[in-house]
Amino acid sequence: MSGRTRLALCAFTATMMAAGALLPLVETSRWIAQAAFLLAVQSGVGVLARRLSSARVLTVCLQALVTLLTVTAAFAREHALFGVVPGPQAVQWFADLLTAGADDVGRYASPAPATDGIRLMLVGGVLLVGLAVDVLAVTFRSAAPAGLPLLALYSVAAGLADGGAGWLWFLLAAGGYLLLLLAEGRDRLSRWGRVFGGVSRSSGGLAAGLDGAPGRAPVRTGRRIGAVALGVALVVPAVLPAMDGGLLGDRGSTGRGGGGGTISAVNPLVSLQNNLNQPENRQVLTYRTTSSNPQDLYLRILALDQFNGSEWRSSTRRLRDVPDRLPQPDGLGPDVTVTEVRTNIAADDSYGQTYLPLPYPASEVGVDGRWRFEPEGRTLVGDGGQTTRGARYQVSSLAVEPTAEQLAAATAPRPDLAREYTQVPRSLPDVVRKTAKDVTAGAGNDYERAVALQDWFAYDGGFRYDTTVTSGTGSAAIERFLRDREGFCVHFSFTMAAMARTLGIPARVAVGFTPGTAQADGSVSVGLRDAHAWPELYFEGVGWTRFEPTPSRGSAPSYTLPETPSPDVDDPAQPSAGDTAVPSAVPSASESCPAQMRRQGECGGTAAPGAVAPTDPGTPAGTVALWVLGALVVLALPLLPLLWRTRVRARRLGSSGGRRPAEAAARVLAAWREVTDTAWDHGVQPDESQTPRKAAARIVRLGRLDAAAAASVHRLAGAVEQVLYAPEPRPATGLSEDVAVVRAGLRASAGRSDRLRATVAPRSSVRVIWGLSERRAKLTGRWSARLGTARWAAVASRLCRRTPRRA
Repeated sequence: MSGRTRLALCAFTATMMAAGALLPLVETSRWIAQAAFLLAVQSGVGVLARRLSSARVLTVCLQALVTLLTVTAAFAREHALFGVVPGPQAVQWFADLLTAGADDVGRYASPAPATDGIRLMLVGGVLLVGLAVDVLAVTFRSAAPAGLPLLALYSVAAGLADGGAGWLWFLLAAGGYLLLLLAEGRDRLSRWGRVFGGVSRSSGGLAAGLDGAPGRAPVRTGRRIGAVALGVALVVPAVLPAMDGGLLGDRGSTGRGGGGGTISAVNPLVSLQNNLNQPENRQVLTYRTTSSNPQDLYLRILALDQFNGSEWRSSTRRLRDVPDRLPQPDGLGPDVTVTEVRTNIAADDSYGQTYLPLPYPASEVGVDGRWRFEPEGRTLVGDGGQTTRGARYQVSSLAVEPTAEQLAAATAPRPDLAREYTQVPRSLPDVVRKTAKDVTAGAGNDYERAVALQDWFAYDGGFRYDTTVTSGTGSAAIERFLRDREGFCVHFSFTMAAMARTLGIPARVAVGFTPGTAQADGSVSVGLRDAHAWPELYFEGVGWTRFEPTPSRGSAPSYTLPETPSPDVDDPAQPSAGDTAVPSAVPSASESCPAQMRRQGECGGTAAPGAVAPTDPGTPAGTVALWVLGALVVLALPLLPLLWRTRVRARRLGSSGGRRPAEAAARVLAAWREVTDTAWDHGVQPDESQTPRKAAARIVRLGRLDAAAAASVHRLAGAVEQVLYAPEPRPATGLSEDVAVVRAGLRASAGRSDRLRATVAPRSSVRVIWGLSERRAKLTGRWSARLGTARWAAVASRLCRRTPRRA
């Protein structure tokens, strides 16, 4: 096996090993077999192209062309010309598939179903990365930069996977890259011949060391260095306390049993919008509770309490072992009414979350597995890969029922707490502070300001709930939300929390689930579309208190309503808890249903019967013509050297149109140039330093020409000598016939691959690049001369102006 073939095989292996990190993102793994087959075809085309031609650009173009054809055959066969050539319909089909794939990525949480769009994105991404690795490592023989596309492939998988890519996928990706580096090192050493690998004392002595396998000792040393480096990268971060977790650590939670460790939470908002846009409200949790007000039983995952201007995120906190009884919530005074609530929760086997959803504030938690407690946010975090998948646990929580009077009479919070939870970045637009002051004008205390903000978002501000709005939690997203007044729970909660902070009210944002939907058997079902975010504001004497600014989602707390109703009387002014009411078998559709809920299908069927979809006008003829032209250009690119060579041959051998001596001499020289270029295409490089006679003998010898072709070459050389040296050259005849005989002789003596390369990728086509370089040099010299003349003229003019005139 040649060095480049070995490199190509290692590049294929490295790409597929890095692509393994994408497997956890999709429910099925059949797509990777298709990607492996197409990548093998792409790599094989590269191997064959490099054997037939040393032109790197031609090799890359052939690989890209074959990849395009094979992907078309795999994904758009019914829409392509002859099943493989991408026409306008195939291009449109690819665009539709990619759009659908992007929508599916935003809609489904991992592992997602292997839809056609997602499969195209996965396979196409692997092929693009594989092409980049093959080009860098094999075609240009530089394996080190090939690690960048491999790293990009692994990073995409690690960023999309829940909890990041596992340590096994990192080992595979890193091992593939090391394999590629070792193959390149062996290939470099093999170009120097046999490498001395050490003297064997047993037998052979110095001769055995010289005759050993090329590069065996350096390759063995390279393997050892790579293994040690990989081990250091994996082990050292896990050992050092300042680098807790390392590459093998599970994202979102760290810490080892024994009471140490910290938590640096990933932002859960990446999947929140995806959950809200799920076409099916897949169940993730079920619970039974003793709460008398189930509409207030939000299941809280964690709190985001840091706002740096670009995002809200959770602070880095110390972890502790889970105590038998959780400590008293911060700020909760003895005068507030508190009721103990028991809740039994069961997580679905498909729901894997690092944080344990709990009613807030929880006081006792009974759960199996390795869980740690974070006191500030009162959250339970899985340790060592522990998740909620299939968990069954019991929670005792406190139903805190403050009155409006208690919240209004709250004193100032502790200074340290106020400093931490009222910080806003300098990048926060002034419109946020100004709007907060305008909305809360006339409020007498922080409680009234908080209620005014909630009512403004939920009722009075003209905001519209829409889950299709681009998500964002930074300053720019908040400013855009206040301007456009449309968004979903992320925008409402983060904007209200930021505005509360500008007013001096400690605020943070909780992420979790709304209470869910009551079932006929008394249990409550929580689905993906119950995912929610809401602000929590701190009041001394009550603690962290929930508010609900998002319209049509969740329920407003009783202490924020104008009049708090008794538990036995229904208040018609209170918003109905749509998420907790027992649903009927067929939901009714009323005209009063909000537009966003109708779009989500929560109001039943609203489409008028017999509605006819708009007629598709079809693709415009101009667009079709442009796509066809583009496809023809792409297909013609590899054939440009062949077309150029054919055109040049026809021009050289064509009639000059005259009988003058100069024209006859030009025809002889053109025929001789055609012979030398034809020999060059077949591997006989021209030597301009030789005379025509010696050049003809060299072509005959290296081209292994027969007698007839040799005679034609010598006749052409004699005609050239007549033109160059004779005072009156004799007229030459049969130039085109002699060139044809020489060309046939060269093709007959060449092998099949040499003939194919001479036709498809002729070496003499490099004259095009030489010609362009010469023209560029001439233009550069001409403009330099003009600029120099203008500069000297300007200098002379200034000197003339400065020289005083004599009287």
